[in-house]
Amino acid sequence: MGKNFVEELKWRGMLHDSMPGVEEHLSEAMRSAYVGFDPTADSLHIGNLVPIMLLAHYQRCGHQPVALVGGATGMIGDPSGKSSERNLLDEATLRHNQEAIKAQLAHFLDFESDAPNAAKLVNNYDWMKEFSFLEFIRDVGKHITVNYMMAKDSVKNRISGESSSDGMSFTEFTYQLVQGYDFLHLYRTDNCTIQMGGSDQWGNITTGTELIRRIGNGKGFAITCPLITKSDGSKFGKSEGGNVWLDAKRTSPYKFYQYWLNSSDEDAEKYIKIFTFLEQDDIASIVETHKEAPHLRGLQKRLAQEITTMVHSEEDFKNAEKASNVLFSKTFKTDIATIDEKTFLDVFEGVPQAEITKADFDAGLDMIAALAAKTEFLSSNGEARRALKENSVSVNKEKVKEDYIISSDDLINGKYVILNKGKRNTYIIKVV
Repeated sequence: MGKNFVEELKWRGMLHDSMPGVEEHLSEAMRSAYVGFDPTADSLHIGNLVPIMLLAHYQRCGHQPVALVGGATGMIGDPSGKSSERNLLDEATLRHNQEAIKAQLAHFLDFESDAPNAAKLVNNYDWMKEFSFLEFIRDVGKHITVNYMMAKDSVKNRISGESSSDGMSFTEFTYQLVQGYDFLHLYRTDNCTIQMGGSDQWGNITTGTELIRRIGNGKGFAITCPLITKSDGSKFGKSEGGNVWLDAKRTSPYKFYQYWLNSSDEDAEKYIKIFTFLEQDDIASIVETHKEAPHLRGLQKRLAQEITTMVHSEEDFKNAEKASNVLFSKTFKTDIATIDEKTFLDVFEGVPQAEITKADFDAGLDMIAALAAKTEFLSSNGEARRALKENSVSVNKEKVKEDYIISSDDLINGKYVILNKGKRNTYIIKVV
């Protein structure tokens, strides 16, 4: 066997709770463990990264990871931590989402290996779709009492919480039984003895261990990881634009890189243990070096490098790093020209833009027109003249005088010009 999985989780700050005996159970033989993923989108997001890393470390410790796509449970909705029911999906959408999720998991898990601990992907819709309601309540429901189900925090919180006026549907109430049955099914078919997940899943997971005990006459184990929080109290995994997705089409590699680069020192020290495969000594060294010169943000840079490379690619990381440094580059014009248009727009997101027709541009664009008359970046031609006299205006980061004419030589990606007035005011002209 490889490393001790539980010990690995402990030093990384990834262990919230585990059932007694699980460490001994893992030391005896290769074991299968599963984590469930919600397939309601065709991409996972960084909120899913902790359970993904659980599976990845599990495989690296010599055990078999099983990723369960909740096709059936995704049609119901888990009440844990939710205040309302989710939308239900059709089968075609679920299958598409499943394939997209598997492709993302393949960045972390080895599905292709001939090794006995090669990762597996399963979908609970495959075994739940033929189950009739009568069979389910007869074969599964009778083994768990309502009292047992009502005692779960996920149920209690939902019924007594802020949204209790909406109540909780029977569909959602039965969620823990369906998830519990998944564990029993995988125990029977794949000898899967461990379920892992976030600490909010403890109630659902233990319902599964109870079914394994009562129906399967066996023993299942639970391991949970802490829910990640940010030191400033804001929600981990969210940016101003919503979720930070693993799909480059939803969250660009540049924005993904920036999310980690902008971590606080306290958070970055926690994240580098959880979201990378770096060893304990390496991390200690990186943290120590960072503390000697925190302004260089070495810890954040290494975190962002490791995780962007893992989720996207080495090339995506290098492009994101280059884009992040471009604003401070001594060879700005050359460097900005090497960035693709989407990344260029990401870098300058939120910067005021004005469009100028190609005909107007080709006729010759003087600085007064560029700053005021044609763009209204500055309120008047007079203000534009004053700024130029004060030597505070630059085109593509190079200072210019009032007599400067912007030409096609100044175009970035064949259509953009960056103007600055002083250090704080940036504007973009787009030639259309």
